[in-house]
Amino acid sequence: MTPRGTASSARTARGRAGSRTGAGKTGSPGARLSGIDAARGLALLGMMATHVFPTFESNAQLSPTWVGLVFSGRASALFAVLAGIGLALSTGKQQPLQGPQLWAARRGIALRALVIGAVGLSLGGLEVNIAIILVHYAVLFLCVLPFLGLDVKHLLVLAAGWVLVSPALAFLLRPWLLVAQPPLQLGHNPKWEDLSTPDVLLGDLFLTGYYPVLQWITYLLIGLAIGRLALTAAAVPVLLVAVGTAVAVLAKWFSVVMMEDWGGRAALQETLLDPSYPLESLLQVNLAGVDQTGSAWWLASSAPHSGTTLDLLHTSGVAAVVVGVFLLLGRLVQRIGLDVLLPLRGAGALTLSFYTAHLCVMAALYGQPLPSGWTVEGVYWAQAVAILVLGGIFAALAWRGPLEWVAHAANQLGRYQPARIR
Repeated sequence: MTPRGTASSARTARGRAGSRTGAGKTGSPGARLSGIDAARGLALLGMMATHVFPTFESNAQLSPTWVGLVFSGRASALFAVLAGIGLALSTGKQQPLQGPQLWAARRGIALRALVIGAVGLSLGGLEVNIAIILVHYAVLFLCVLPFLGLDVKHLLVLAAGWVLVSPALAFLLRPWLLVAQPPLQLGHNPKWEDLSTPDVLLGDLFLTGYYPVLQWITYLLIGLAIGRLALTAAAVPVLLVAVGTAVAVLAKWFSVVMMEDWGGRAALQETLLDPSYPLESLLQVNLAGVDQTGSAWWLASSAPHSGTTLDLLHTSGVAAVVVGVFLLLGRLVQRIGLDVLLPLRGAGALTLSFYTAHLCVMAALYGQPLPSGWTVEGVYWAQAVAILVLGGIFAALAWRGPLEWVAHAANQLGRYQPARIR
């Protein structure tokens, strides 16, 4: 075997050394942007909050709770945008990989997605009142594989087109899937048994389920575009905060104008044929499960989990703001030399393991009275503190979580390129 060049050989040697010394460990804090992991940790805690706490009050109006108003739709969108950022960081950062390296990266990501999907299908059999994102997450990874070689300019153009077209396309196609016999909607979390009905499974994953992949591809495209920026530059986090704030505020404002001033909500209330239907509360917290057919005014909503253009823009803008803030915090932490983000970024680096453990805990509690002396708040904070403490320990020791280790091994297997013999 002959070397392909001095620089290439040096990179190969460093990569092999890293694989020998870092088996079962995460990269060092200097090797990855700590703010990204910390933001992912916040997304995990936010998603957990929507799983544990009620998002509506138990009254006839279904008045929104503070958890519903703050985290519903935004935490999961942040999680998806960060997935796109992570893919960008692992495929060349500002300079996307090309040629054989890009194909190797695609193979690795595809195998990693299969691991995530297998975990999600296994968790789908749990008795739990939580919409599990992992199978959709895995499919999203597979769907963006063709776009990993694009630069930031082309990604932004593609994301802009996707955020405009995909909601309208979903609005047109969803009714056809719902009136099919049987309806192409699961009504439960995807599980292994659903592989026997691929048409229903795919219909649910892409259009009729809780996290419709067709529209959610937008989040990964935006995340890829953000990840292709010079995230270590001082101006980029400020830019993310400024642009994200403007997009989030304008999207929400324009939706309010259309729904309240232009009569959109009144028109939708009429189509529901029930004057007492708590549409106002649902528009503030969650439209998942609501039959958004019969009126194009549904597309004017920015409600969480509505999958409309304004919903995607608002939640993406919020995600950009959070990422920018945590990148700034990461820079501040490096400057003062005190890693106060350690527990949060540790949690963010182990989201697959912690998310799985959280779902198992919630399944064990589902339908059961809480132990004596326990409250809903106690259930949440016990899990949150455990995740932050364990995350901090794993981050300090540079360890990977058990499921992260499996996903990493699958990724490395896919990226393996045997040396050519000349």
